[in-house]
Amino acid sequence: MIPGLASHNIVRALREDEVRDLLAEAFEYGDLTGKRILVIIPDGTRTAPIALFFRLFDELLAPNVGALDYLVALGTHPPMSDDALGTLLGVNVRDGRAGRSQIFNHRWDLPETFVTVGTIDSGEVKEASGGRLDLEVPVRLNRLLVDPADGPPYDQLIVLGPVFPHEVAGFSGGNKYFVPGVAGEEIIHVTHWLGALLTSREIIGTADTPVRRMIDRAASYIPTPRFLIALVIHGTSLHGLFVGDMVKAWKAATALSAELDIVTVERPFRRVLSMVPEIYDDLWTAAKGMYKVEPAMADGGEVIIYAPHITEVSYVHGKYIDEVGYHVRDYFTAQWEKFRHVPWGVLAHSTHLRGDGRFIGGVERPRVQVTLASGIPRERCERIGLGYVDPATIDPDEWAGREDEGILLIRRAGEILYRL
Repeated sequence: MIPGLASHNIVRALREDEVRDLLAEAFEYGDLTGKRILVIIPDGTRTAPIALFFRLFDELLAPNVGALDYLVALGTHPPMSDDALGTLLGVNVRDGRAGRSQIFNHRWDLPETFVTVGTIDSGEVKEASGGRLDLEVPVRLNRLLVDPADGPPYDQLIVLGPVFPHEVAGFSGGNKYFVPGVAGEEIIHVTHWLGALLTSREIIGTADTPVRRMIDRAASYIPTPRFLIALVIHGTSLHGLFVGDMVKAWKAATALSAELDIVTVERPFRRVLSMVPEIYDDLWTAAKGMYKVEPAMADGGEVIIYAPHITEVSYVHGKYIDEVGYHVRDYFTAQWEKFRHVPWGVLAHSTHLRGDGRFIGGVERPRVQVTLASGIPRERCERIGLGYVDPATIDPDEWAGREDEGILLIRRAGEILYRL
């Protein structure tokens, strides 16, 4: 096992030579010579210097190992094209190959992708959820982790990805790259719905959560040796690098992320303009513009998600969102028989974006108004329960420097968490 190795600097970004030296030490200590290695990486919706690490892995690992392949942890995001993969990795990708490496999309939409590695029994689920859920959950994962359909198995898994405050698990990264990253729908839906029952506002920015414990339990069924390379990003720069045990390295990364990526404010905001970057290409991913500011919102406040480039609610799940809309948690739990057939991950997304609120006597009262300033038409916004404003009528500069008025402008929303 690779020992815990770390390099971090709060004031400045890590230099490439610092990153290279730490990786070289880790790979040497891990004795990876001759081994077949599968690296699990994020897709383009996460800020991380994946191209830098691809280049360093190719330099430090590739000449001495039996295989060095990559699996993109899509969860249920759309598969990435060769061109998109090339942008992510900083190299030319054609037909799923980059040099000597194969690049795999996690094809969550194909049954043959998966193998069942274990089952979390109902007692464990009930305990982990504090009695909120009572069901057995099969843990199906991408078979590349365990038993590839074509070719010999991998000897070593390396998870490479950033750690940020997260609305479902508390913090992203670590074993979350297995669940939901390369998992089947059953464990994805249960963990996301558990997060919704607990509420994003309570979970986000907390390292030890019931959802994280369930994720770690699911990952424990993986028989292949694995270790973590956890990245801590501030803005768009790498400030922390932690290598080692999947849980220990992740916990060290969460401590630094909490210091860099959580802003504590003394008074709540009345209005927030969350400008989401183009790495989020639909509302499903751009919803982080709400998640990351909800804990700092005043009752009756408004969050405007400013994303003129977005024209779709969800490229994968849009039909379900059109069916159920966006609602507070209790809207669904009070009418469970009506909605239980909808994928629970979709219901979780719905409640996370809508935020806290009440549903009493058939009347829904969200705590915060959520308004879209995007390319999604007014009629569709209103039909799914969100406000609408024409993005052309908004001048972001008019929102700047008005925190004393209870007004906040976030120019790159989705990764920094604001809370009281």
